[in-house]
Amino acid sequence: MNQSDLLFLVLILITLSTLTVIVVQLLRSRRRGDGSTGDGRTGWWEGPWDDDDRKR
Repeated sequence: MNQSDLLFLVLILITLSTLTVIVVQLLRSRRRGDGSTGDGRTGWWEGPWDDDDRKR
């Protein structure tokens, strides 16, 4: 196995890892539906600034 073969294998490994992470994230977000995890946490796009707009 020479250096170009090793580089090719490393690139394939990185690509497969990236695709796996993307698929897992998509499946997790679809299962949640509305973006909430059900344990009181909000999505990454919601922050404390959203509380300022609520009517009290």
